[in-house]
Amino acid sequence: MVDGTVSTHLARLVRDVALTLGVQSEEVARLAGLDDRTLDDDLNRVPMATLGRLWELLAWAAPGAGAGLRVAEAARLGCLSTWDYLVTNGSTLSEAFRESVPYHWVVTDVSEQFEVVDDSGPLTVRYQSMVDENEAAAAIHEYVLAYYLERARQATGQHITPTGVTFAHEAPRRHRSLADAFGTDRIEFGSPANTITFPAADAQAPLPRADTHLATLLRSHADLLLTASRAVPQWHDQFREMLSTAVAQDTVSLDTVAARLATSPRTLQRRLAEHGTNWQDEVDAVRYEQAQRMLRDDGLTVGAIAARLGFTDDRALRKAFQRWSGTSPASFRRALQT
Repeated sequence: MVDGTVSTHLARLVRDVALTLGVQSEEVARLAGLDDRTLDDDLNRVPMATLGRLWELLAWAAPGAGAGLRVAEAARLGCLSTWDYLVTNGSTLSEAFRESVPYHWVVTDVSEQFEVVDDSGPLTVRYQSMVDENEAAAAIHEYVLAYYLERARQATGQHITPTGVTFAHEAPRRHRSLADAFGTDRIEFGSPANTITFPAADAQAPLPRADTHLATLLRSHADLLLTASRAVPQWHDQFREMLSTAVAQDTVSLDTVAARLATSPRTLQRRLAEHGTNWQDEVDAVRYEQAQRMLRDDGLTVGAIAARLGFTDDRALRKAFQRWSGTSPASFRRALQT
């Protein structure tokens, strides 16, 4: 399991709805882990920061109530892969939701608070996002509660009406769309928690397509996913990897690295500035890192290292190394031997 990350399925869902609502593709492309190649691999995990920013962009594109509902409407059964089938498989709806809780991190981050309250009566789902931007958090909570209502209806085969829905955020100016989506006017705002409660009769009734064997297999598969998952690199990490390769191949140039990142030199420089750095500082940092590694190899002369790193001669490397470290390559090597 990788902390601070979410599933590629959830990231794709929110990304696609954001684009549909008018979020600029250039804004989306700037976020780590949202390219189709990355999202096509179930074992990849997208940074939570990327998803949080996506929700912010989506909420700004569709202000007011209803932005989260658009995501829930797009969340067809199966779009979240294993998670969708975990929450719809059990002897009862209560069991399906309750048994899925330990696997919630299959779809979202460990920091997201998901709780199921079931006392053999009404069933309550409680959720709290760690995204603290108000409009984005409101959209997330709309989506989450609407998502569980839809999955409850699909699992039971009944058009369930919740007995109550509560949101922690303040009431939007207009929220008729929420009442229509949840099928009830019993919606409270400014509550201590975001919750949706299902009637006991629906929560405890046997599910028509219950398959306990399948539920066990799904939980085993979820365990494997959590064990084998890996975080995709942040944008700056991807940039550093490309730059390191370019330096090693003696093809380092702003244009070359920008092309490998499928962006323009100007955009690359702007993104580096957003990360508090610049092109020359990054090149120096990578060259310094590689120079240190090569100096540990006694078989390489300073001249050979200079050539590999793209310096005109060993004198240029000595001057740069002195600037980076406050010492000479020769002194650095001697220090390694003491």
